[in-house]
Amino acid sequence: MKSIAALQKLVTATPFDGEPSDAELDAIEVEMPLILAEVELLDARLPLLDRPATSLDERRIRRARNRVLAIRRDMTNRATAEQAGGAA
Repeated sequence: MKSIAALQKLVTATPFDGEPSDAELDAIEVEMPLILAEVELLDARLPLLDRPATSLDERRIRRARNRVLAIRRDMTNRATAEQAGGAA
């Protein structure tokens, strides 16, 4: 009886070295302003889990939310402009 193990190709993937690729690092760098704005929004919301919001808290949350939305808008517009520029 023949052994079929010798007839099979090696299926294991290349070993993962645990480090992000250059493309992944570039993507993180592009998204870093949004990441920081979202962290700021979380920092504004977390203290309100165990106490009621004051007017200062509400203002801080509103500003942080507006900052997140503005950065998302800018990133979307930049991506749209890059796609339109690449297609032309």
